[in-house]
Amino acid sequence: MTAVSDDKTQSRLPPKRLIVLLVLYVAASISGLMANQGVLFCAFTLLMVLALIGKQKAGLMMLRGYTIVQLVLVCCLPIILQMPENVQTGPSRFNLAGLQLDLPDYVVFATLIAICAIQVWVAFDKKVKAYFKPKMSFSII
Repeated sequence: MTAVSDDKTQSRLPPKRLIVLLVLYVAASISGLMANQGVLFCAFTLLMVLALIGKQKAGLMMLRGYTIVQLVLVCCLPIILQMPENVQTGPSRFNLAGLQLDLPDYVVFATLIAICAIQVWVAFDKKVKAYFKPKMSFSII
């Protein structure tokens, strides 16, 4: 009896890795909206998060498309950096909550690659796919 009730509970709750990814998406989108940077992209990300919370199959397709586009951009990063107008000398400077960080480029790139790898893992995971209703329509509204 407990196995049946546990199975029903698990099907209603999203996988933990998806919850963590959605929290990161919401935090990044809200910070982008507050800074007025990429407002349309941030609004699209929040719409995708709502579709994912609602178990919409369109949300899963948007998540996978979003992940593939980001993977392509990360793969093209070395090519983009070979262009002379994109080359920056010295470490990158970040301001996180009043704390100034000077990070070398390889740390920034390694972080971007790690985040992208985690997104690919979450977006194409069997548990995440099983969370969505297979016969749900593609309407996200």
